[in-house]
Amino acid sequence: MKINDFSRHTLLALALILQISFLASAQAQTKKQFLIVGLDEKQTYSDKGVGIVGPPGKDSVLIIDIGSSPLEPKIIASLPLANTISGPPVNLAINTNETLALVANSMNVVEVDGKWKQMPDNRLFVIDLEAKPPALIDTIVIGNQPSGLSINKVGNLALVANRADNSISVLRITGKKVELIDTVVIGEQVSHVIFKPDGKTALASKFPGHKVAFLDVDGEKVTYKKYDVVVGLWPYNIALTPNGKLAITADNGNAGAADGNIDTVSIIDLEANPPRVIDKVVVGDGPEGLAISPTGKLAVTALLKGSNSSKEAFFYNRNAEVVALKIDGKKVSLSNSVEVRGLPEGIAFSNDGRYIYVGNFIDQDISILRVDGDKIVNTGKSLSLPGHPASIRSRFQ
Repeated sequence: MKINDFSRHTLLALALILQISFLASAQAQTKKQFLIVGLDEKQTYSDKGVGIVGPPGKDSVLIIDIGSSPLEPKIIASLPLANTISGPPVNLAINTNETLALVANSMNVVEVDGKWKQMPDNRLFVIDLEAKPPALIDTIVIGNQPSGLSINKVGNLALVANRADNSISVLRITGKKVELIDTVVIGEQVSHVIFKPDGKTALASKFPGHKVAFLDVDGEKVTYKKYDVVVGLWPYNIALTPNGKLAITADNGNAGAADGNIDTVSIIDLEANPPRVIDKVVVGDGPEGLAISPTGKLAVTALLKGSNSSKEAFFYNRNAEVVALKIDGKKVSLSNSVEVRGLPEGIAFSNDGRYIYVGNFIDQDISILRVDGDKIVNTGKSLSLPGHPASIRSRFQ
């Protein structure tokens, strides 16, 4: 049957409307991408690599839009909240639908005998990302020195590693209401905790214990299984592949500082019964920041490389490095590395896995890297910040 001109034009118009609607929807989804960055303005380093602690009151937490233009991020909010470099660079998190963010402040600075001294804090900040601009809506008291934390995929539960208390706080999330409902005693210092994608298991890094602990999650009940795996020295952070089959730890090697010795990342097979370390990959000196792409095909870790150490040290480097790791099933191997700037702490992927954002503490900026297959490329672009980035996270880490 022959379609008349009117019908043909009608069909074309409908197709055009559907295409425009689809593109508009895709664009709207693309635009909603945030980074959350914690700035610490109390800590600096001398030429001898000695940490210098100054007065509090100038820290902030930034909300950065990377969806509108990944190569030209924009700061959309700056909240005057305390933050610190004295902890892993994952003391903050964004929920899956990017409506809520949590930020833990690990340490406070207090004046003792005329000198500034760091002391554990116990506060968790709740930020409404839908407010215009994003705003602090609550402050919760949890454990001492709250550090690495994560929100489950469903968005109704969060876990926070309390380093000074050797425990993990369990938080219920109902809409934008967050409340402490339980504390799980681990008995050793934990620096970070992260959920498996199914939300039924969590992993916590025992920083000075050189282990990863496993926890059962049954609804809101979190139980330490008393099962650990031994990883590399000083595991700071943990990242999981999106399929939940592998975990990777950044084994810092020297209690949070570079020392000129080669360090590793440990590969944990989560499908094995029981889970176990199946490989260790040598990456370089002082891996700290760690993230796995939403595609599950690439991991990246930021090497300190002595960039905040004494300038007289044999391992001192003005700039640092990000190493890419190719993930092929359960085989993880070195891909390539690129130079970034001084003391890279946090590292995060964009939601589509095409870009990587690295917070350079000393240089007060974010390096923007691009993913090219199984390699990474420094785009040469960066975002200048109004302070020193101590931590950074996007919704997928």
